[in-house]
Amino acid sequence: MKLRIEKAIYGGASLARMPQENPEGQAAAGKTVFVPYSLPGELVEAHLIGDRGGFSLAAVDTIVEPSPLRVRPGCEYFPACGGCQYQHAEAGLQLQMKLDVLADTLRRAHVEPPSGGPIGCLSGPPWGYRNRIRLQVLARSGGRGPQAEGISLCYQERGTHRSVAIAHCPIAAPLIERALAAVLHMGRESGIARLGDEIEFFCDGDECELLVSLWSANPGRSGARFAAERDRVLDRFAETLKAQIPELAGVGVFSAHGRSPELAATWGRRSLSYSVGMRRYEVGIGSFFQVNRFLLPELQELVTGGRTGRLAWDLYAGAGLFTLGLAFDRVIAVEAAPSSAADLTRNLAGTGHHAVRSDAADFLRAQSAKAKQQAPELIVIDPPRAGLGQAVCAHLIEFAVPEIVYVSCDPATMARDLQALLQSRYRLQSLHMVDLFPQTFHLETVAVLTRK
Repeated sequence: MKLRIEKAIYGGASLARMPQENPEGQAAAGKTVFVPYSLPGELVEAHLIGDRGGFSLAAVDTIVEPSPLRVRPGCEYFPACGGCQYQHAEAGLQLQMKLDVLADTLRRAHVEPPSGGPIGCLSGPPWGYRNRIRLQVLARSGGRGPQAEGISLCYQERGTHRSVAIAHCPIAAPLIERALAAVLHMGRESGIARLGDEIEFFCDGDECELLVSLWSANPGRSGARFAAERDRVLDRFAETLKAQIPELAGVGVFSAHGRSPELAATWGRRSLSYSVGMRRYEVGIGSFFQVNRFLLPELQELVTGGRTGRLAWDLYAGAGLFTLGLAFDRVIAVEAAPSSAADLTRNLAGTGHHAVRSDAADFLRAQSAKAKQQAPELIVIDPPRAGLGQAVCAHLIEFAVPEIVYVSCDPATMARDLQALLQSRYRLQSLHMVDLFPQTFHLETVAVLTRK
């Protein structure tokens, strides 16, 4: 069937309506169809590949009328690799699609942009921006390309559990590309497949330092005998990689089969030094840090710039990216993840600010029992993809702080949370879409709310 693509939707696909005839024999819009790798305005020939009740899924056979902003993808693994969804769209169109998705998501949640005006946009270079990538490690017995060296490093194919072996990743920083190629060249003899099922590369924004993490989900890899062998293999792997990649600062092996990943062995340093503007952060192996190495100073300024006062809270603080940017007399920074909480404590040493290892909801619950004069003038929140949820929103409303800055990586959960806050005497002061993830459907949003 032929489909006219109407708009992009969150998740990487675009939306069309299945053609049908009404009782008078006239053409009418029918069931909603989601069509990956198509662009707004295009006419495509497609076939159905699935039904989800309220909508259907279709795959493109032919682009009958291509968008003038359709471009040649910048990576030969697209679209088989599920890591990117927008490489076929010109960079400006990618931004517009994300702005439209954000506006549509807010509209459906009955959240109006500030004063009905346009949403701000912050973007940077569309390639080589990622400071972190994570890949599967698969042992191979032969073949050509990445398989010839005895191992494959893989992303997942979109919508499946199948692996796509890659030799490079053009959205990753050049240092990471070099390290990826070196690991492939080392092959199975390096022992990497005995150390982990997944590998993660993380570099600083200036590409001066690199950390490598290996993750094992095999519960059989335990015991003193295995630990001694693991340490020997780890030393050999790290020293061989260091000879090829002098920027290598440290390697860690995580055991991920328990309740939470545990750092089981290390070589070299356990953290690297990451500069954002004039500030430096120690970021440990396995800790969270924003992935776009080009936009971190601008993102930090957008969240913290011009905000001063007596007391601020930074919830979901990570290693303290926003904490150190806040010009407040005192900032209480809250982080639950053990590795990031340790980084946060180290990065706040000597600043007069205070790090708290706690879940955000538990911290707010404890604070609600204290005197009102301890309430801050500003709360910065940067939750995971699940958003804040009802309990955290209720506590934020209770404190009635003058200003909240909400940093979100998921527009749907953010819209849900904003709806709750806007119904409780807050108004949306400003809204920015930050394109931290070019070539993908993912987007970051910074929303500033003030108390009426």
